[in-house]
Amino acid sequence: MENVTAKPTRVTLSRPFSDLLVELSIALHKYMMYPHGHPSLGPAAAAVVRRADRIMEDRATIAFGVARHQLIIEGAATDPKQPVLRRLADALNKHHLGAVSILRDVLPTEVADALRELSGDLNAVVPIGLRPPSALPAWPHIHLHPLTFDGLMLMADGSAIERKSDDENRAVALWLGLARAALTKEAAALDDDSIPTEPAIIARAIEAPGRAEAYDQVIVGYLQQIARELNSPAGAEAAALRRRTGRLIAALNPDTLRRLVDMGGDLNQRRAFVLDATHGMAVDSVVGIVKAAADASGQTISQGLVRMFSKLAMHAEEGSVPERDMASVALREQVERLMTGWDLADPMPAEYGRFLHRVATEAPLVPLPAESEGDATVHDPVRIAQMSLEVGTAGVLLDKAIDRAVEIGRAGDMLELVASAPPESKETADAIMTRLMHPDTIARFIAREPVDFASLDQLLPKLSIDAHRVLLDVLANTDNRRTRRKLLDRLAHARVDVGVLAVERLNDERWFVQRNMLVLLHASGRIPPSFSAAPWTTHSHQHVRYEAIRLQLMIPRERVRALRAALSENDPRFVRVGLAALQNKCPPELLGLVMRVANNPAAPENLRTLAVQVLARSRTPEVLETLLAAVDGGTTLFGRPKLPAPNAFVVAAITALNDSWSTHPRTRTILALAAESEDPDLRAAGRSRM
Repeated sequence: MENVTAKPTRVTLSRPFSDLLVELSIALHKYMMYPHGHPSLGPAAAAVVRRADRIMEDRATIAFGVARHQLIIEGAATDPKQPVLRRLADALNKHHLGAVSILRDVLPTEVADALRELSGDLNAVVPIGLRPPSALPAWPHIHLHPLTFDGLMLMADGSAIERKSDDENRAVALWLGLARAALTKEAAALDDDSIPTEPAIIARAIEAPGRAEAYDQVIVGYLQQIARELNSPAGAEAAALRRRTGRLIAALNPDTLRRLVDMGGDLNQRRAFVLDATHGMAVDSVVGIVKAAADASGQTISQGLVRMFSKLAMHAEEGSVPERDMASVALREQVERLMTGWDLADPMPAEYGRFLHRVATEAPLVPLPAESEGDATVHDPVRIAQMSLEVGTAGVLLDKAIDRAVEIGRAGDMLELVASAPPESKETADAIMTRLMHPDTIARFIAREPVDFASLDQLLPKLSIDAHRVLLDVLANTDNRRTRRKLLDRLAHARVDVGVLAVERLNDERWFVQRNMLVLLHASGRIPPSFSAAPWTTHSHQHVRYEAIRLQLMIPRERVRALRAALSENDPRFVRVGLAALQNKCPPELLGLVMRVANNPAAPENLRTLAVQVLARSRTPEVLETLLAAVDGGTTLFGRPKLPAPNAFVVAAITALNDSWSTHPRTRTILALAAESEDPDLRAAGRSRM
């Protein structure tokens, strides 16, 4: 085996999805702890909805798969050692769920109902995934997908297998579970007895575009269970399962199989999967899985070794009885030896070896146009560049090869070639990099959709200000939201000062261009000294005003003006930005606007709470009256004063009174009522600080 690459970096979960799963885990934990109707449960469900809504601004669905100790979402697996996320995975797994889907416009009441179902005592209720279809809980915007399916029958080679004990029909259940997971969309409209079980149909369903990755994770789980199941049992059911699994794997294209194996876990998990498959599955299936596992782990198996495996598999399937046994044993022994040395270092330089292997084995990606038959660079521009490095010569032919590579999407191969070039080729390598970083080249590179951001990230630290100007032009004109978002992220951390370039484009009449330039100025922090955000704080479009106010808060001479503008808006987002900026200190001239928010019963509770926290640092009589009004719950039937229903706003107001006005007569009455309250948060807020 040729190990010509370093171990790949494990894909990590993006922050928005991680925050959602953590919030969901915390909410489920609260529903398990507190009784129905507890005041902590409603906010917990609402927090999950807020996290989900932020993600689904540009998507319709969030779906994630459930493994035993981890969750899989957006092609990344959570860390099974992370206690909060592992707790969520364990809870869902105990309910025998394979996937969870959340749709746009999900309501807090739906989340609350789902959490209540999931928090039930499994000693008293049937796990959700084991209930019959008619008893499964259902909501318009939340779907809980069972991992296993009962009541189905498998037709093995044209004859029905009669239902036996659960242990005898384990193979049947696994294959039908795999079929149902693969045919999720189609299966929703079919009776259980009508689910297709033909390997070719299942393979087409797995490869169909637009599938949620959560369902693929369920499929991976079934393949791993099948591999373990076939490791030991014998009989008609196991033989039928082995044949069908072999036909399924043969029908999958290599990219799909590699993707599924890649989703199956880290290097140790893949090794266990391959070894289980080696001892149980058909030998031709073993070869396909080994190749897929090698690709997923960043390994390269030599063509000679692949041919040897294929020949052994052919003899194991088609040879005489002694030949079949010998070939099968030999293949499995060789795979075990291969997996044992899977992570040994290759003595050859990794990058150089990988490139040579690719040049030797890959066909040109783009067919030769008829009108370009005389142009050598069209055949394979990367090979032209390699030869230039070998002979140490640059020139027009190399420039044309670089331009052609960019046009056909092989800039990454050029960068990989330069990175692995020997030291004596430095001059030619520098010439290639200079051509790749030229503004005209960057313009052609970034115009190709989807943009190769992995290659762009290698070029960004060395790009000139003129090349960055090209990137800003694309940011202003592309219709691709994903491209805009990724460009904004990268330009915000650019080595060069992009602030001046952003200001140049603020005169663009398109509101979204102005918004993006303000976002870039804010994220980069590179604001020209003479710049003023005031002209955009009165823009007709609220998105532009919002970003302008956020930016204006970073300019010391305009900070008070920005705060006044934020607190004067009707949109809660603006008010929240202003109140958050006042948490450390509030200018006296803005106290009136803050008190207006605190006194507004129609304002969201979290805004009123923030306003009280700002007011807590001021000791004016007007602030005292505002705080006392916030905790005035009227009187009892006997005329005694009482507190309003406990919430975060009331708790914050009592805390502020206790911290700054504890000796005031009216405050002492409020604190006494809080100290006697049954609510623990109110008691803590009213507790004496002495």
